[in-house]
Amino acid sequence: MATPSSIPFNGRILFLCDDPQRIALQLTGVDFTPAQAGTLRDNVSTDEITPTTVMTVCDERLGDYPYVGLRIRDETPIGKGAIRRAGFAVVVGGKRYGKGSSRENSPMAELAAGVRLVIAESFERIYRQNAHNVGLLTSTDTGLIERIQAGEAIALHEFTEGHDDLSQRIIRAGGLLAFSRQHMPGPLARATPVATERPRSLAHKIIERHWVRAPWQAANAPPEVGDGIFLTVDWRFSHEYFTGMAAHLMHGTFGKPAPLHDPSTIVAFEDHLTYVTRSPVHQEMGLIDGVHDLRQGHCDFVGGYGVQGHGALPDGPGSEGICHAMMAERYVLPGQVALGTDSHTPHSGALGALCFGVGATDMANAWVTGLVRCNYPGVFRVELHGELQPGVHAKDVVLELLRAPCIAEGGGIGMVFEYTGPVTERMSVDERATLTNMVAELGGFTGIVAPDARTVAFLRERRGVDVTIEPWMRSDQGVVYERSISIDCTRIEPLFAAPGDPGNGVPYSRIGRRVPVDIAYAGSCTAGKRADFDTYLEVFAWGLAHGLRVPDRVSLFLQFGTQDVRRYCTEQNMLPVFQAVGAEMLMPGCGACANCGPGASTATGQVTVSAINRNFPGRSGPGKVWLASPSSVAASALAGELITFGELKKRAAGSAGTTSLHTI
Repeated sequence: MATPSSIPFNGRILFLCDDPQRIALQLTGVDFTPAQAGTLRDNVSTDEITPTTVMTVCDERLGDYPYVGLRIRDETPIGKGAIRRAGFAVVVGGKRYGKGSSRENSPMAELAAGVRLVIAESFERIYRQNAHNVGLLTSTDTGLIERIQAGEAIALHEFTEGHDDLSQRIIRAGGLLAFSRQHMPGPLARATPVATERPRSLAHKIIERHWVRAPWQAANAPPEVGDGIFLTVDWRFSHEYFTGMAAHLMHGTFGKPAPLHDPSTIVAFEDHLTYVTRSPVHQEMGLIDGVHDLRQGHCDFVGGYGVQGHGALPDGPGSEGICHAMMAERYVLPGQVALGTDSHTPHSGALGALCFGVGATDMANAWVTGLVRCNYPGVFRVELHGELQPGVHAKDVVLELLRAPCIAEGGGIGMVFEYTGPVTERMSVDERATLTNMVAELGGFTGIVAPDARTVAFLRERRGVDVTIEPWMRSDQGVVYERSISIDCTRIEPLFAAPGDPGNGVPYSRIGRRVPVDIAYAGSCTAGKRADFDTYLEVFAWGLAHGLRVPDRVSLFLQFGTQDVRRYCTEQNMLPVFQAVGAEMLMPGCGACANCGPGASTATGQVTVSAINRNFPGRSGPGKVWLASPSSVAASALAGELITFGELKKRAAGSAGTTSLHTI
């Protein structure tokens, strides 16, 4: 149903203040003006709007849960059902609202709780697109607050102004699927060649080879940055958190069975919840039945439509592999477009492909139409020059980039991050995948590295596929980038991102205090690749040679990203080293990164050093999570405190002949 031409907001306004007591007052019925609300909370993540522990719900019951994970000054002031009971129709937040996971559960939960509008200083791309897809209005106009409090109905055009034409049409239609049912069939079936002489980036070339011109778009005009467009898609993949939800949405609009477009290019993974039996929080909260429901919805789709599925292991916890890593190892090729129901889909951009995350509504639409909606993005060129110092890895490069003021201020939101320069060229494809994977944390649309001889070798060695890098698969000379940054990698030292946000990176030399750790976790899509395990081996083999193993008070978990990685580690005889040092080896799965399995904390006082990609509050349990590179995580596990491999070796050299290395 289309949205009316003007909208009254008959409800209260919730200010997400940077003060838990002020939020508590609002929940009891006290209404604030903007001035009384004070400073707003920035960086409200989807992990806080709908924590992973409530994502077993995908219907109207979501309305009980918005903001239950919102942490302010170590407090979580919003409980189950609080938003519904308090009658809020509008929510106001600060900068970069909705950062993090691409989970559509977040705007769906807000909408189900009675919220009709979210106002924020700025929004993350995926969150805002998901909100529009489900019919939740958004605005960056804080002037609306006083008008709404005065009882004024706001004209619909005030929520469409400033958006591209396609987004405006979707907002007016009341959501993507309603729009799609009216406009998508027929003329939007084929890619439209783009004729232009202007120098173009690799990302724009891929987009323009997949662009489908809508009937209302000019016949000969190429898209411009910010335009809403549809692209044909080479690969579509989902995981069990969202497969069932997307199928439910698809059937509600297109009927059951729905007419899938080219099912051979649809892949479905079980990887996020395969360790639920070892997740205390899921058991304590009675979520196991909900997980079974999600899994059943996933399996029903895979079996009912005969699409390619990669499932849980039949004889114990774990899976065939994490979706992002497996897409790079098995499916995506240079120059292709792939989308997945996860914000870390850009992982495969390391192969020179355009890969990005979408919500369940976008996926439901793409399953049927073979098309995906996006905005023609700007490109942010990141030149990495100089030399990486020993012990510095791609993860440190990303943590350094996250510290840049232009990123912290949201300058990368919606951008394609194109990694270039001699350091990028020297990186393995696995290390490049860390750069592109963590574009999600930068707020970008996706990340990409131009394919080269390393890409060819990767595809031949990992997949037995011979590819030719075509001349067009690189950015042209003379491209004008929307933004650019040059980083002297020689200056980068190992970093640790302090708990709360991946942007809290601190060079080890500046931490200034000893930080003991209880848990060391090495795995995930970001750090469960072959190159990462090569690094773990280097550190732990050195440790054993110097009489070190993980202290008894520290729990170390090493989790393979895929079964292919596990086989590699077995062939390279790595496992005896890992076992000797005291690691618990885990089969592939998202586990700790999704707060669903070993490696996640279970108490607020626990400190984790982790190689995962984000450390938002509650992301990996209730404790404090420091992010670091695989090298630093391994070294910290041996030391029982935050430390780099280089510093650990210095301590060992300094203690030789005077103190037992076991006391490091």
